[in-house]
Amino acid sequence: MSGTAQRKSSPEGLLGYLGISSSRQIVAFATCLGIALAVTLVPTFTGALEPPARRALFILVLAAGLWCTEAIPAFAVGLLIIGLQIGLLGTERGGAQDSEAWTAYVAIIGHPLVWLFFGGFVLAAGMSKSQLDRRLVKRLIARVGTRPGALLAGVMGVTFVLSMFMSNTATTAMIVAMLAPVLASVDRDDPFGRGLLLGTAVAANVGGMASLIGTPPNAIAVSALAKLSPSVPIDFLHWIMIAGPVAVAVALLAWVTIRRCYPARVANLDLEAVTRPLSGELAPKWQTLVVGFTLLLTVSLWMTSQWHGIPAAAVSFVPIVLLTTTGILDAGDIRGLNYDVLFLLAGGMALGEVVVNTGLSTWLVSGVPLDALALTAVILIVGYLTVLLSNLMSNTAATNVLIPLGIAMAAGSEPRIALPIAMSASAAMCLPVATPPNAMVYADGRLRIKDFVGVGLLIGVVTPALAATIVGLWFA
Repeated sequence: MSGTAQRKSSPEGLLGYLGISSSRQIVAFATCLGIALAVTLVPTFTGALEPPARRALFILVLAAGLWCTEAIPAFAVGLLIIGLQIGLLGTERGGAQDSEAWTAYVAIIGHPLVWLFFGGFVLAAGMSKSQLDRRLVKRLIARVGTRPGALLAGVMGVTFVLSMFMSNTATTAMIVAMLAPVLASVDRDDPFGRGLLLGTAVAANVGGMASLIGTPPNAIAVSALAKLSPSVPIDFLHWIMIAGPVAVAVALLAWVTIRRCYPARVANLDLEAVTRPLSGELAPKWQTLVVGFTLLLTVSLWMTSQWHGIPAAAVSFVPIVLLTTTGILDAGDIRGLNYDVLFLLAGGMALGEVVVNTGLSTWLVSGVPLDALALTAVILIVGYLTVLLSNLMSNTAATNVLIPLGIAMAAGSEPRIALPIAMSASAAMCLPVATPPNAMVYADGRLRIKDFVGVGLLIGVVTPALAATIVGLWFA
């Protein structure tokens, strides 16, 4: 046998011959598939399950494993969930002769919350293209003064607010770019430089907690609750009123901690570089005015939906229509939006629905001795489990798995557990890889893993307890 044939006959050689550069993903996928099949097909374990619930268990275990191992991209897992539902459950709704039964699973792509997030993406893209976001950041940061504590508060405040309405990843990228002149004027061994970067990441993560469109876990929780109580929806303003105090309290705690643990070596900082005029080609003035008007109108309608009755998802068409018909966003801009997040969100909501609708969620918690635990204890346990898993995998993926299970554990008090789970998912920041904002500030080279662990542990301990308390008072 020739050397080439021998190489092709070995597993490594065959993968190379096929153009597959990494075998880890293949092994991880095969392992997840094997575990899902084993869990689903063990008769003594799943004997009490009806066929639809058994198939839903297979989808749940496989999706959770793929999200944990990152064997395939997270958004691809979301699409896989919908595909498996069509293939394994598509005939359960109307019988084998009903060719339209599968459309119920495809319809999740057009869910109102998906359009709500898409509207947020369009609005963020308009702010970026017109440079309105950079103008706002420059003005706000330039006005906070030169004292390190005030600058840290200003940076965290701006990051927090922007992350409520646009991607926290995009927000972090913008803020870090704007802080480059300030960081350049601070010695690399000055603790304040690390504190400024760490504060930016924390504010971006926590800011998403405060708004319904700030991060996918929020939308997943609201979607799950809407299925149970459609007559009592949690709209944009309600979410801010419930989660806003938690997010603000956590951000203030982080500011105090970072301010004390990362003190500056100088009493005043040089902000002249930050206040310089924007360089490069500026967008036309009319574009900035149109985007500013669209931003104010959209946010105002979102926050007053309980009075005018227009759903938040319908309001999202304000930026979609205005920014595209005016030509501010062209075809290239629309193609560049984060569609992967939309597919991930849709897949997560589809998973939550099938876990509940097939009765799988009830079966999963039937063997847990919940009677011996108070509801508050259950909420806290699940909240801390959410923080733990969200540090090791996508917080959206962790929420997709835990919210349906949490709702089944707290029958009759679903909001008291679903909302803290969503908020706890935004409190996972112990590792650089836990969230995109963490990874972005870590790339600067100043921060070490211990910096994230110190602040992350504090936030991870406080947030679930605080969220459970606030939500408990709201729904008492």
